Amino acid sequence: MTERRTYSYLGPAGTFTEAALDQVPEARGHDWKPVHNVGEALDDVLEGRSHAAMIAIENSVEGGVSTTLDALATLPGLRIIGEYLVKVNFVLVGKPGVRLEDVEVIAAHPVAYAQCHSWLGEHVPRHAHVPAASNVASILGVLDGSSPAQAAIAAPGIVQHHDVEVLAEQIGDNDNAVTRFVLVSKPTPPGEPTGADKTSLIVELPDDRPGALLDMLEQFSTRGINLSLLQSRPVGDALGRYRFVVDADGHAYDERMADALLGIRRFSPRVVFLGSYPRADRRIVHYPERYADGVFVEARDWLRALLHGEPEA
Repeated sequence: MTERRTYSYLGPAGTFTEAALDQVPEARGHDWKPVHNVGEALDDVLEGRSHAAMIAIENSVEGGVSTTLDALATLPGLRIIGEYLVKVNFVLVGKPGVRLEDVEVIAAHPVAYAQCHSWLGEHVPRHAHVPAASNVASILGVLDGSSPAQAAIAAPGIVQHHDVEVLAEQIGDNDNAVTRFVLVSKPTPPGEPTGADKTSLIVELPDDRPGALLDMLEQFSTRGINLSLLQSRPVGDALGRYRFVVDADGHAYDERMADALLGIRRFSPRVVFLGSYPRADRRIVHYPERYADGVFVEARDWLRALLHGEPEA
């Protein structure tokens, strides 16, 4: 029999995180555990209560999710094993019978609220905002009366789980908004390269000096590796101390990526390897032929032969 597994996600049912988890074939038919925040989801993994956790890491409008990035940087023993994209769309909902003109206070997760700011300013200009822990929690507070809000911003799937009045649809300011989620587990060997892979790292600079960031970036550029994400986060122990979240195109089993990782390890006082995993968009990673695996292997063989006193071919 297949071992039963548990997957943690930001709940309750109806969140975008649940929609991301629904994209994981191996999670279907197993136990899904809704949690209140990213920290709780990752603690479930570290303490063995869950096999893996689905968490949001980046939004195409708001950028990196700081709570997730900081947690991955500071909690040892975690590894990204997959990424998933969810198109972001929002609805404004309230109790049955409420009207848009009745709305004075709106409950919303801060990220969702920021992505609907222009629409709200035009259609509900005098509203006040009450922050909520999740998109679903925002409407639950409205329904049970624990929130002072008359309406909430939620994902469209909320109508499948709760009896709500839909006051407006498509209220997001950007029709192309997408949130990137990652599935996180305890450390495990990366899967085999697919040709459409991504490697994620968190790298601290050795010191605050001119050219330090350039030195780090050159570890990738001189090996023909493109970076799809580079975001700074404060280390937190002093001003001017930063760590960088890096998504690099390619897999740790690729010779060019392995060589870059060795360079980064020599350069940085602290490197967190978050994992190598297939890209959600399955886009093949292209690179110049001079950075092909065989070129790196041939160069090592050439040096090894020289050190053994063999004549050059």
